Amino acid sequence: MDQYFNKDNMPVSKYKVTCQTCSVSQLCIPNSLSKNEVSRLDEIISRVSPIQKGKFLCEAGDTFKHLYAVSAGSFKSYTLSEDGIINITGFFFPGEIIGFDAINSGEHKNFVKALETSAVCALPFESLDELSGEMPALRKQLMKIMSKEIVVEHELHILLSRKNAAERMAAFLLSLSLRFKDRGFSATTYNLTMTRGDIGNYLGLAIETVSRLFSQFQKSKIIIVSDKLIDIVDLPALLKLAGATHED
Repeated sequence: MDQYFNKDNMPVSKYKVTCQTCSVSQLCIPNSLSKNEVSRLDEIISRVSPIQKGKFLCEAGDTFKHLYAVSAGSFKSYTLSEDGIINITGFFFPGEIIGFDAINSGEHKNFVKALETSAVCALPFESLDELSGEMPALRKQLMKIMSKEIVVEHELHILLSRKNAAERMAAFLLSLSLRFKDRGFSATTYNLTMTRGDIGNYLGLAIETVSRLFSQFQKSKIIIVSDKLIDIVDLPALLKLAGATHED
């Protein structure tokens, strides 16, 4: 199983079983809730059995019943065209919510597959909606999470429309760095749980281009690549290449 690393680059456990003990709760729905409110939220949550690598959390067309908070591992989401073409729409890591896109239509629009052995907390939407009516802080937090997802989607469109291949790759690696940093993991050492093909699909690049860019970045001493392990050794250079002037 792939591992995450703490700020001292030591492997850390990913599995948490309650909101009260979850290390990423400050990034998830319990953030800003009181201890009593978190306890009430915990009462409606179901801890799903670990989902093995390659298995589906949900599939396009499934009836929407739950939102899923990733508590461990990682997932990819994608659409499948009528002629069988896969289009990857995103990746999800601990503390992130899967399923917001299904609220309007009442059915999931994406296939969501585990990239490694993963775990989620299932939140029945009707119960969550009812509870949020009684807890303003919960409703506000849900709105904040949904707003953040819109911003991420907007940034993706900018990434794919305005940057060249090297800039796209740099921005992608930087975005992962910042997401892991937010979760208390190392910002400079992490595993890519997705394949080179997944990355290429997501960024609109050929897999050969992805491999070439990894080699180019390593030759330029920006990163060190060891199988799936990425070690960012020159963060300022990566920031500059991605078009960022400072670390967020």
